[in-house]
Amino acid sequence: MPTIGIDCRFASGNFGIGRYAREIASHLVRSSADIKWVLFVRSDSEPWLKNFDKSIRIIQADIPHYSVSEQLRFPAILRRSNIDLLFSPHFNVPFNCPVPFVVTIHDLILHRFPNTAAFTKRCAYKIIMQRAVRKAKSIIAVSHNTKHELCDTYGSLIEKKIHTVHEGIGLNFSPVSHQSVSETLQRCGVSGEYFLYVGNAKEHKNVQFLLNAYEKSNEKNTKLILVSSGPEVLKLSLPSGVSVISDVSEEDLPALYSGATAFVTASLYEGYCFPVLEAAACGCPVIATDCSAISEVALPGSLLLKPDEEAYIAAFRNPPSAPDISLGLPTWEQAAAETLTVFLSALRVS
Repeated sequence: MPTIGIDCRFASGNFGIGRYAREIASHLVRSSADIKWVLFVRSDSEPWLKNFDKSIRIIQADIPHYSVSEQLRFPAILRRSNIDLLFSPHFNVPFNCPVPFVVTIHDLILHRFPNTAAFTKRCAYKIIMQRAVRKAKSIIAVSHNTKHELCDTYGSLIEKKIHTVHEGIGLNFSPVSHQSVSETLQRCGVSGEYFLYVGNAKEHKNVQFLLNAYEKSNEKNTKLILVSSGPEVLKLSLPSGVSVISDVSEEDLPALYSGATAFVTASLYEGYCFPVLEAAACGCPVIATDCSAISEVALPGSLLLKPDEEAYIAAFRNPPSAPDISLGLPTWEQAAAETLTVFLSALRVS
């Protein structure tokens, strides 16, 4: 019986990679009784761990991501764990990883948009990323767009070991009752009709462009709510009618989507884009850019636009109807099943 370890040090976070690590690990350990699972976590008291069977081995590895300790201490912990394969849900595999591994690559964001990352950070990122891509037994790309970018950047020879596995959307993302919407909006200080943006405000998100288009649309009866945080938000020039809500819990997001006139994003680059699918799952109309992985994952009925100001002004003035979800949404169960197939193939190779 093989033993597979999962690096879950991101799993306590509510951001994209944290959610991915938590969801994929939770569904993987329930998907097969023929594998021994080991989870490496920052704290063994994290709430999401409480419902796991006692057969799941939990190893505390309170080691920060992207740190020197990750390179020096984590390999020793992996070696002592006696696992046959490591699954890393992000590119930050230790340079001298002592066991075979499978890695998930979400995007090549710092290749395209360095944002405010320091030169040394960008160099370290590219070194660690290249090492992970070259040494991995298998690579999971969360979209075909990411797979194509990996091949363009690192050569077509790696294509045979890349597997596209779309991420899932949790069952909690579904239309919410009017009462629940009202209670959530009141708690968040939101009243009246509103457009909704969910995400950070880094360079590639193109948020200031979105704000400018909203201002020029003169949609004074419909506000624009940004669910966002981080230092980049402080640099935005917010026109009248725009407000920012920080620290929104994942539990409140379905209600915010359900009550919105439309979810809007002008992002120029996404490896997957959870909010486009989350909004659709909640019955919320979607306005987004027709680029990168957004074009791949957006459902029929989503309004996809070129990043042109006039197009966005028109969309604010005449938002679409909700996307068609009759063909179904990607699930974490399916993602876990496909991921497990990749693991078993990698074990045979190693």
